Amino acid sequence: MIRLLLADDEELIRVALAALLGLEADLDVVAQAADGHEAVESALRHRPDVAVVDLRMPLDGIEVTAELARVLPSCAVVILTGHARPAQLHRALAAGAKGFLPKGCKGGTLADVIRRVHGGGRYVDPGLAADALSMPECPLTPRELDVLRCAEPDVPVSLIARRLHLSPGTVRNHQTAILAKLRVGSRTEAAAVARDNGWL
Repeated sequence: MIRLLLADDEELIRVALAALLGLEADLDVVAQAADGHEAVESALRHRPDVAVVDLRMPLDGIEVTAELARVLPSCAVVILTGHARPAQLHRALAAGAKGFLPKGCKGGTLADVIRRVHGGGRYVDPGLAADALSMPECPLTPRELDVLRCAEPDVPVSLIARRLHLSPGTVRNHQTAILAKLRVGSRTEAAAVARDNGWL
């Protein structure tokens, strides 16, 4: 019997998924969680073999994956998403996810993926994998990404400089380079482009 933890902040989806997977003779849903923090706590308490987690929730699926890899490496993680971006696939796999598929997949597909990752395999939805192969590379340097992460619309350059241990002039130079590379006119637009492409 494969012991499962389900984590999704949408109760209707979580309960429906539990009912669907409960129909499989070899799968047993031993715990459910409404967010990522609860997922990690439940995993430590119930010791599931596989955790099926939503990508978008408080403490998102990628963060849950990384934390479970640290505190409960025996638990394989499958990430479900309704809003996949190729960069998220890369981040999920780097964090240790063994499966990555859209919420719109068939119930039988999810059950098969659970069995596969429990047996030591991996599964990535073919459509997401194809998108990931054609994804544009991030044109920003790691330091430019650091600046962009700190550059919320109302945060002054002096504060960004202090946070990153840079001079204000260096921060302004990075911001100018970011706007030029992303071909946008403001920090807000730059952050939106970076998030849409999964670079942040």
